[in-house]
Amino acid sequence: MKTFFILPLLLAATPALAESGPKTDWGQGADDAAFAAMIKSSFHDKGIATLARLDQDSTQAFCSDPARATGASKEAVEAREKIEAENLATIKWPADNTWLGDWKKGEAVAQSGRGLTSSDKADGVRGGNCYNCHQISKQEIAYGTIGPSLWNYGKIKGDAPETLRYTWGKIYNSKAYNACSNMPRGGHMGILSEDQIRDLMALLLHPQSPVNQ
Repeated sequence: MKTFFILPLLLAATPALAESGPKTDWGQGADDAAFAAMIKSSFHDKGIATLARLDQDSTQAFCSDPARATGASKEAVEAREKIEAENLATIKWPADNTWLGDWKKGEAVAQSGRGLTSSDKADGVRGGNCYNCHQISKQEIAYGTIGPSLWNYGKIKGDAPETLRYTWGKIYNSKAYNACSNMPRGGHMGILSEDQIRDLMALLLHPQSPVNQ
């Protein structure tokens, strides 16, 4: 049985969802200190889930503005490219140039959504929750469709250096390739360790992985 957690990426933007249409003017006072204080007063610290999660970084703040997140204007496109470049610079590549780990461990990481809740320990092992958005192995019939199917990923993509680098980077910080991607920034946000990313890489790319059978 899989457990799921919701990453607190855009909580501060929640009141804006009540607005209809792609407007970016969220009304008088939406950006003032009183409004921010009201939002924070609606939550409280509990365990490792602290109010700091309401503080957006520059990428989250950028993607909270629909005009910039999805706009087709030259300014919006260039702004997204800038955000992507900033996120690309945060990616930590495997120090010893070892890209693949254990695909069996990778399957466990993909299955688990455990971690980062108020009842979890700060140093607890976290899952990737990958099946919540992707089809990966044919053996697992419960999966989400928010993201593309990863079935036969290695068969299709191969194991060229550019494939290894792209796949690692996408897991580590998806915003480097799509500024406002729905995919969590697994490595950058400290959700997954370097070894866990290696294991996920093996799940996707190793020829003996069930993903590529």
